[in-house]
Amino acid sequence: MFHLADIYVVGHKSPDTDSVAAAISYANLKNQLGLPDVYIPAAAGEINNETTFVLEHFSVPAPEVVTDAKGKKIILVDHNEVGQALDNIMDAELIEVVDHHKIGDIQTGSPIFFHNEPVGSTATIISAMYDQFNVSITKEMAGVMISAILSDTVLFKSPTCTDKDKEEVAKLAKIIGEDYEEYGIAMLSAKSDVSSKTARDIVKGDYKHFDFAGTKAGVGQIEVMDMDVLADRRQEILDDMEAVRKEEGLDFVLIMLTDVMKEASDLLFVGSPVEKFEQAFEGKIENDSIYKEGVLSRKKQVVPPLEAAFK
Repeated sequence: MFHLADIYVVGHKSPDTDSVAAAISYANLKNQLGLPDVYIPAAAGEINNETTFVLEHFSVPAPEVVTDAKGKKIILVDHNEVGQALDNIMDAELIEVVDHHKIGDIQTGSPIFFHNEPVGSTATIISAMYDQFNVSITKEMAGVMISAILSDTVLFKSPTCTDKDKEEVAKLAKIIGEDYEEYGIAMLSAKSDVSSKTARDIVKGDYKHFDFAGTKAGVGQIEVMDMDVLADRRQEILDDMEAVRKEEGLDFVLIMLTDVMKEASDLLFVGSPVEKFEQAFEGKIENDSIYKEGVLSRKKQVVPPLEAAFK
């Protein structure tokens, strides 16, 4: 078959399991449709412990690492903001976007396919697309997609979780032939292993840039099964947050230390303005943080309050 082009399917910088799984599963779907182009799954950086666990568990090859979009044809998954995308994204030919976040600032010179839904995971959207196009789902693809949904919804505990996420998990669980709850706990345990992580790994592992009405920020998250594993490293993390803030010329850096089992997050903050941070989360900063019960989602429970505070 004559191939018109290689098209890279890629998630955001500091890739998490959803961004990697979405790239792999969507590229696979597109390649099954008999189109003339070749769709190549890619990651915009080094994959994390959880994603490595997922790929090894389901014997799926790690995607190619691509960091520069210039001159390439690109499909974006799991994001649609320039600050979170590959370098030189505006010098690429953007073909499609498939995402579950708020609409960002990506612009194109001509109309493209843009699919966005308010669900817990991009993989939820893609899993449903397999049914839409009547393409069968292999155990490998089911494995990466169910992993992404369970990760992004924190085993259905996140407020971002929807009935559609649960429906797709039920469907995919039948294909992988495993108890998804037991598997999900094992997966999150792999994600929680910080023994080999440096402070920079923790700060930048799941980290995105945001612009809050001109205030430049970095907002990251580390999810653990027990917050105590980070207790002795708190100051080390704060010091590296400040180093990152200066290196990247940001006004502030916020890292969510999220305890999955307690369903709470310690919101570590360095930079300014402190009063806006306190306004956003309705509390007083103590020991460089505000502790918030019930806060698990950066997308739904952290970014929106910050946007409102900085209006």
